[in-house]
Amino acid sequence: MSGQEDKKKIVNRLKTIKGHIQGIENMIEADKGCDEILIQIAAVKQSIHKVGLAVMESHASQCLIDTDNMDKDKLEELIKMIFNYSK
Repeated sequence: MSGQEDKKKIVNRLKTIKGHIQGIENMIEADKGCDEILIQIAAVKQSIHKVGLAVMESHASQCLIDTDNMDKDKLEELIKMIFNYSK
């Protein structure tokens, strides 16, 4: 990932997720209800998924858009990355 703007957005998202995780830890220490905690965990899972998609989008953009032609190896790498992320 080489785009500075992409990196900044992804790092900011990760910092936000880190804060949410700290909030979950605080909720557990404060004996909050399981339903509240699970809602926050689901939100973090979704946020992590979105970060993964952003990383994948950035990589795909570099492979597909920023090059004049895409060779077979790059295409196979991209397909493998998408497959591994979707597991």
